[in-house]
Amino acid sequence: MALKVSLKADERILVGGAAIKNISGRTAMLLIENEVPLLREKEIMTEKEADTPCRRIYLLTQLMYVDGSNLAKYHKLYWKLAREIIQAAPSTLGLFEIVSEHIYNAKYYHALKEIRKIIQYEQKATTNALKPNKRI
Repeated sequence: MALKVSLKADERILVGGAAIKNISGRTAMLLIENEVPLLREKEIMTEKEADTPCRRIYLLTQLMYVDGSNLAKYHKLYWKLAREIIQAAPSTLGLFEIVSEHIYNAKYYHALKEIRKIIQYEQKATTNALKPNKRI
């Protein structure tokens, strides 16, 4: 099934393993005629941005999605890090069950969507942990 993609000026997109940037100065339309991993710029995480455990999970899953040649390595790292996060924050277990099922079934894009929820959860937990404890 073909997918029509609109790219704003200077916007990037990952198609398969290729990074594509619109340098035309205006919106460009692309037609992706076959099924291939695709991530818009706002969905792409760099190594530098993967600065928390849950963000590293996102990066690993992103790599699974676009770099199928190293799946075994990424899977091994994912399961190790997921276990560590769940041990540190058992309340994330339900969220990771959903993500892990997607990963097990090679539905990496769906996993990425769910991991964004875990990243939000992590941000809230971190923010709450850093708030001063008020005593009455």
